[in-house]
Amino acid sequence: MDKRFENKVVLITGAGSGFGRMAAQRFADEGARLALSDVNAEGLAETAASLKCEVISDVLDVTDEAQHIAHIAHIRDAFGTLDVAINNAGWGHDLKPLHMVSGDEFDRSIAINAKGVFLGMKHQLPMMHAAGGGAILNVASAAGLVGAAMISAYAAAKHAVVGLTRAAADENARKNIRVNALCPSFSSTPMVQEMASQIEARTGADRDTTYAQIANRIPMARVSEPQEVVQAMLWICAPENSFMTGQAIAIDGGLTAI
Repeated sequence: MDKRFENKVVLITGAGSGFGRMAAQRFADEGARLALSDVNAEGLAETAASLKCEVISDVLDVTDEAQHIAHIAHIRDAFGTLDVAINNAGWGHDLKPLHMVSGDEFDRSIAINAKGVFLGMKHQLPMMHAAGGGAILNVASAAGLVGAAMISAYAAAKHAVVGLTRAAADENARKNIRVNALCPSFSSTPMVQEMASQIEARTGADRDTTYAQIANRIPMARVSEPQEVVQAMLWICAPENSFMTGQAIAIDGGLTAI
């Protein structure tokens, strides 16, 4: 069976857990060489150790431009090129109405979720220019497409990711670089599990009841499994998906359709 990413160099931020870890495993299965990063050194090391492929890894705070520069230099030294970049690292603040979100929480959300994507693309794009093309996937959120009560700062940042994606796609389409965003809704990841814990602490509900309440907001009446989202990541970045750019693809069980 042909491997869609045989010998392709794939960068994934936030690879220490959740979508990032599963994406690393799936791209490795498809033959990729991986450049992984995460602010969590322990989680990053666990992901890297689980892979049977060529892999480099760097502890990376996506808000720090110097660390992006060093990570790209490491990729250039190790692999010489970059074919796919998945800007996946993110952070969600505690559930609360907008008037209770602190300035520090807002700044942190913008710094990690939006500036982190901006800095990533800023230093990924020149490598792809030199290579003659590539694909970038920015992980946004369904909260970047609609209003999202109780997570206003997160939603603002994810709307910014969609805007950055579309601007970069327009700028780079004639350079053979595709730039798209993926917008998942609730999924069984550590971020959503933390959200569920907050709801339980506030309401006294058990986990099954809490997940049922979350699922009730989704037309398909369930949260996604992470592999459903990661499968979309591979399809969006795949060489055969060669005419799609500037899109914000919702994987959300119909949430943004209503």
